Amino acid sequence: MVRRTAVICLLTCVWVLFAFAGSAFADETPAHHHDAAEKLGNISFPISCAPDSQKPFERGVALMHSFGYEEAEAQFVEITKKDPACAMAHWGGALSLFHQIWERPGESILKHGWGEMEQAQKLDAKTDRERGYIAALSEFYRDYGTRDHMQRVAAYSEAMGKLYQRYPNDIEVGAFYGLSLLAAEPPADKSHEARRKAVAVLDPLFLRQPDHPGLAHYIIHACDSPDMAPLGLDAARRYAAIASSSAHAVHMPSHIFARLGLWQEDIDANLKSVAMADPSHEMYMHGHELHAMHFLIYAYLQTGQDEAAKREVDASKRILASTPRTGDDNGMLEYFGYATAHFPALYALEMHHWSEAAALEPAADATPELQRITYWARTIGSAQQGDVETTRNNAQKFDAAEEAMRKTKDAYMLDGPNASRGEVHAWLAFAEKRNDDALRQMREVADLQDKVGKREVDIPAREMLAEMLITLNRPQEALAEYKSALKTDPNRFNGLAGAARAAELAHQPEKANTYYAQLLKNCNDGKSSDRPELARAKTVVLKNGM
Repeated sequence: MVRRTAVICLLTCVWVLFAFAGSAFADETPAHHHDAAEKLGNISFPISCAPDSQKPFERGVALMHSFGYEEAEAQFVEITKKDPACAMAHWGGALSLFHQIWERPGESILKHGWGEMEQAQKLDAKTDRERGYIAALSEFYRDYGTRDHMQRVAAYSEAMGKLYQRYPNDIEVGAFYGLSLLAAEPPADKSHEARRKAVAVLDPLFLRQPDHPGLAHYIIHACDSPDMAPLGLDAARRYAAIASSSAHAVHMPSHIFARLGLWQEDIDANLKSVAMADPSHEMYMHGHELHAMHFLIYAYLQTGQDEAAKREVDASKRILASTPRTGDDNGMLEYFGYATAHFPALYALEMHHWSEAAALEPAADATPELQRITYWARTIGSAQQGDVETTRNNAQKFDAAEEAMRKTKDAYMLDGPNASRGEVHAWLAFAEKRNDDALRQMREVADLQDKVGKREVDIPAREMLAEMLITLNRPQEALAEYKSALKTDPNRFNGLAGAARAAELAHQPEKANTYYAQLLKNCNDGKSSDRPELARAKTVVLKNGM
């Protein structure tokens, strides 16, 4: 499931490579001109290369621990030029090309990485530990033309596991082994076995070294699900300070904050991350602030800050409009496309602007994956308006886009709670008044999301199920579903408002008051929004003297 969460790391932690690199290491080679005060955390990774290579190497590793892959690669390349006999610099270069829980590298990257590993092997590192690192990573790149991605990732993780058994007290070995476990988790896994195993490796090491960037970062990723999110809160609250020069590290805690409904902490983290995306900085990479903006939009909507959310949507459009559409091999353009499709869809659906959602159009160059997002939103919007024929048409277009996607390299993403197909066909059934089918299909999606989690910035299927039940005048059942939804996705605006309305209709005024009061508390007493739900909340709470 980390693969899916990470595909949002392709779609969800995704492509936020840093506007700034940061490190605890200040006196490396001058070619980088990095700020002497930069901070990426504290690591110790001894290598048997030239003494002058030690600190630059540790800087490169520290960058990788916060997914600063491009800058890390540049650092390792510089070492190979100044210290040609340094085998571990080639290992670092190859590892910086392997974005383990973000994406599946294409052939050109795999070829480049294997070339780095061949050079590392040829140079013959001087210690068993270094040779172990090189042998393990070679398992990922070797025979890339004949073994599929997950086979090679599993082989790498197995080799890292053996290295960890030999060096159980080595923090760097443990950190990279923990990350490999997350990368090797099968896309359709529901057990979270790999996540729990990773936490069992990472947590004790983090207790020993609480300023290590990789340990904090990978614990957050391992705990990025409804059931495990509380276990990641301590790491989340520490990580930004550990690597405060990294825009990604500053953003990353919001994955846990969003899971737990800690909206102000979520907003604060992402405002800081966006502010770090300074175009005047030499390492600024255009558009990488979009991921933080995605979380901002979502958190603003949960707190009734609708105008602020709309400003982020509009700002993202300006960024996207100024981004040249040229091919790259790191998935950035795919995330730009994701933002183009998902940001306006999320805003329209969360605001219950059904006609706006139904009128969305996919971009002219939208891939099948991005078309699916738009037709998912259009299906919901038209179904909510009771337009049966348009809902059928939108669902058919969604199915066609999904069928086209099955023929692409991203087909593996179609399994699991984020696939959207179940939601689309549930809403189609609902529009066609096949109510039992609609409830059954939506419940299946909701049950799966309860087990493995949805994306942090998506609408819960169980909330949609409750909304259907309200429409069918079954408020008691709807209230039960809203309660369940608020356990996995606490403090959501529509979850609280829906639960309050269901409680009112079920003649449970005390429960309605409780939900409305919490909604108002989250939304600054309703002062920042004119949504009808807040007006109703004020009326009910005032009437009951709360």
